[in-house]
Amino acid sequence: MIMSAETMDLETALLDRGVCDARALERSRTVSEETGQSLAQVLLQLGLVSETDLSRTYATILGTEVLDTARMGAIAEPIMPDQLGGRFLRQARSIPLSCEGRILHLVMADPLDSFTAGAAALATGCRVVREVARPADIEATLNRLYPEGEEDGEGDGEPLADEGEAAEDDTDRLKDLASEAPIIRLMNQIIFRAVETRASDIHIEPFEDRLLVRYRYDGVLHEVDSQSPRLTAALISRIKIMARLDIAERRLPQDGRIKLAVRGHEVDFRVSTVPSLHGEIAVLRVLDRTTVSFDYSRLGLAPEIISAFREALETPNGIVLVTGPTGSGKTTTLYTGLAGLNSSERNVMTVEDPIEYQLAGINQLQIRPSIGLTFASFLRAILRQDPDVIMVGEIRDIETAQIAVQAALTGHLVLSTLHTNSAAAAVTRLRDMGLEDYLLTAVLRGILAQRLVRRLCQECRRPEDVSPELAERLGLDQHTKHTLWHPVGCAHCRQTGYKGRSAVAEFLQPSREVTRLILSGADHSEIERAAVAEGMKTMFHAGLQAALKGETSLEEISRIVGQDE
Repeated sequence: MIMSAETMDLETALLDRGVCDARALERSRTVSEETGQSLAQVLLQLGLVSETDLSRTYATILGTEVLDTARMGAIAEPIMPDQLGGRFLRQARSIPLSCEGRILHLVMADPLDSFTAGAAALATGCRVVREVARPADIEATLNRLYPEGEEDGEGDGEPLADEGEAAEDDTDRLKDLASEAPIIRLMNQIIFRAVETRASDIHIEPFEDRLLVRYRYDGVLHEVDSQSPRLTAALISRIKIMARLDIAERRLPQDGRIKLAVRGHEVDFRVSTVPSLHGEIAVLRVLDRTTVSFDYSRLGLAPEIISAFREALETPNGIVLVTGPTGSGKTTTLYTGLAGLNSSERNVMTVEDPIEYQLAGINQLQIRPSIGLTFASFLRAILRQDPDVIMVGEIRDIETAQIAVQAALTGHLVLSTLHTNSAAAAVTRLRDMGLEDYLLTAVLRGILAQRLVRRLCQECRRPEDVSPELAERLGLDQHTKHTLWHPVGCAHCRQTGYKGRSAVAEFLQPSREVTRLILSGADHSEIERAAVAEGMKTMFHAGLQAALKGETSLEEISRIVGQDE
């Protein structure tokens, strides 16, 4: 098995498994040659592979499986401690699994490390069979079997591990831990990798046996790393220091913001921490202005939707709403609309919670409920600021809704968002808040409901003809050939089959019939049926058209939007 491990090429295995592409490997090889670091170390530091993917690739080379957390936890005591001490094993990131008949099974974070395998064979007189496990599981087992009494704290991470439980109740020492070079390096690596790979969110979650790091790509969370759970307090404290939060407060949720220069440009991170069973959870929303363009052509909306939305925004007064769940792209769509309205002849003002992106030439206001600055109180104030266009981050209550209506009735254009599942449902939501139907019909200029769906990777998508049965179910012409595309997975899309996201939407424009139904107290399903009869295309229909063009998959549309009844 040792010969097999040494003759198999790590680069080839990474390419064969689709973990990394040739360009990334070439760049990493150059850095490796310049710095003297191993290729694996460079790939991890650049965020091009995760520790989990690397471990699985090693297992492929060895022709074995990655030992899981439970198997590592079953190692009850040190094996051959006189020959293989804790200091050596920590430096080698290895641990003996078993020794029978002069055959030593050695679990290694890097099983291609011939020096460690050779040193272990020399020290024990055994033939070494290499096994592989995740570095976090190896570290956790080392910490359990070789406790702090053995003075081997010379590695980068050891000053952190030695502080242990004392840090939990000692704010000053917690600050010291958070300022240690290894923690700073780890946090910087987590942030750099997220920005480099265009993650939208970073999740740092403590569990009993590990500290899990996950990134959200295209709306779906992916595990990218795991660390020793003993790093939790220090890493969360580092985040709090960067976000100017209270590191002594570990019982209550906190919110903050980090602003950093990454790769020569400024990136904002919106930070949220909450206490959990095994420590505090931190979630960082990545707000990278360079990856966002407030351009209609970049939204992915159908041309007829964009045209109707822009037409509604050109009205001198009234309310235009964008609806959808959290993370559906409402803010980006509103910002795009504001960017189109922004000019030297208009006073454009926003009230937001929080301000996600700064827009030149637009007066943006951040609500602060703790001192009484709510959406409603800010709205009252800015009505005296002679605005032409007002954007309210969200209509959350009847007070905000009433002031928004008042603003629209007195000659202002108001843009805002609601959390509803469809455009028609926004009407009933406002009605449920307490707005009168006659006020709704007087001010509503249009309602855009949208979702974000993942785009199929154009490098690996697979076509398939639509069967007559499916065509009938989807309402397609059964006598015409239709093709749908399916996700596959490759190195270009992190094996997901998808790369990037775009919006699918429906736009409800209050016609005479829709207005009549609102005034009669009709529910959202009646309003939607009338709008569809007059030509409105539902979100599912918009998604189906995108799927037929090969932009996304029917599975994705069904997952995000559902299917029309």
